[in-house]
Amino acid sequence: MSAFALDHTESGGSVPVVNAMGGLPEQRILHVFRAPVGGLFRHVVDLARLQAAAGHRVGIVCDASTGGERAARALAELAPSLALGVTRTPMRRNPHPSDLRALRAIARRAEAVGATVLHGHGAKGGVYARLALVRGGAPVRAYTPHGGSYNYKPGTLRHRLYMGIERALALRTDVFLFESEYVAGRHRAYAGDPRRITRIVHNGISEAEFAPVVPAEDRYDLLYVGELRDAKGVPFLLDALLRLRAEGRPLRLLMVGSGPDADVLADRVVEMGLGDAVAFEPPQAIRAVLARGRVMVVPSLAESLPYVVLEAAAARQPLVATNVGGIPEIFGPAATELVPARDGKALAGAIAKVLDEEPEARRLRFEGLAASVKARFSMTRMGSDVLSGYAAALRARADGTRPAIAPTAP
Repeated sequence: MSAFALDHTESGGSVPVVNAMGGLPEQRILHVFRAPVGGLFRHVVDLARLQAAAGHRVGIVCDASTGGERAARALAELAPSLALGVTRTPMRRNPHPSDLRALRAIARRAEAVGATVLHGHGAKGGVYARLALVRGGAPVRAYTPHGGSYNYKPGTLRHRLYMGIERALALRTDVFLFESEYVAGRHRAYAGDPRRITRIVHNGISEAEFAPVVPAEDRYDLLYVGELRDAKGVPFLLDALLRLRAEGRPLRLLMVGSGPDADVLADRVVEMGLGDAVAFEPPQAIRAVLARGRVMVVPSLAESLPYVVLEAAAARQPLVATNVGGIPEIFGPAATELVPARDGKALAGAIAKVLDEEPEARRLRFEGLAASVKARFSMTRMGSDVLSGYAAALRARADGTRPAIAPTAP
């Protein structure tokens, strides 16, 4: 959900070492993705540290123009774990002739470092990792979608085109590492059975992130952390706030993040008469932000398995979220508390319920959610499961059940 704006690489301490390499010999792993922002970037950063700690040589290839100073700083901090370095090359969000140059750059880098695994993340990274021509080698092609094109306006011509591409690229995929049951289901529904090695590898968070957050003295009533764009459901959050204030609740909302609709949303806040009730702040470390709000609201219209929900739940933050994507997988038995998307009235009701709940009952409820998340979303398990997926693909190559993918010229 969130932007790297949220400083998602701050996982509360050192990343735990994967305890066992599962018989997997040292690999040379290149993670390929477009934008070094958001939950996808956090996922790659965590994996890179885990894999380096497990004895593998790791590198990154990503876009040269996104992420700004925050991404550059995060990549510099990650450098000690990146024996294969960082390669940044221009990458467009949508299909573009310049994709051919990016494919050649990725292939050259894979050849130079002798990559044995090309792990693509997100729709664009998945295209690059699976189509790059690597001469003189046959790296395993792994793919983690992170939602991406699977969530893009199902039923539209463009969505059908994207799913056709995913169907074709499945033929050049050794192992799918879906981050949620939800996205795996979307692939089956829209692109067909991948008929490839498939793992569900839930995003995981570190032990340190389960420490409770100490509340700030002056807190906002509501908190939103994420990208500032309509697709994240922000207009429905503003509608809910307007409804609650009309009931005589003088609530204040803090919105932390950045995005393409930031100016439009700021104008909308003023037009709705909420100028004094809503504050906008730039991206920052999420735990410090959690301390400044009484209730986190996640009004998303579509998601995969958002880190921002995992992080808030781990910190025992009172939380209202929509019933979309992989969010029910995070809530588990408590998924009945989730709210329908695109319904400002229902969102307002759920927020009021949390605000009005007896404090001890509220504390126990969200402590229970934190305990459930801790049992099911381990960063160490995430790292081990990804390595297990690579190992399964290598075994399939070795026993002939999955021949090496033939090179395809870009």
